[in-house]
Amino acid sequence: MPDKKNRQRPTQLHFYVNDKELDLIKQKMTLYGTENMSAYLRKPAIDGYVLKLELPELRELVSLMRRISNSENQIAKKLNASDKIYDTELDEINKNQEAILQGLNQIITSLAKLD
Repeated sequence: MPDKKNRQRPTQLHFYVNDKELDLIKQKMTLYGTENMSAYLRKPAIDGYVLKLELPELRELVSLMRRISNSENQIAKKLNASDKIYDTELDEINKNQEAILQGLNQIITSLAKLD
């Protein structure tokens, strides 16, 4: 076992990849012009960045979708029981679907600005 105190980097990290991922890493190493996999993998891990997307609009869209689903279930139950449906119920679903569409457009616009 090698002596760790003489090493510049004494801590070793391990992770697993599948064959396809390993081939992709090796291809990128070739493009980068390095044969040192440790250095190649260390560089983005230390100097790279991680995006954490905070999209409150997405949470609101999920909430709206749940409400629409609930409304649709209630309408289906009413149809099965009485064969009657009211325009106000359909209007509310349409309004919520429009809100979802607008929210999706806002999210797409926000994500496009990340480029």
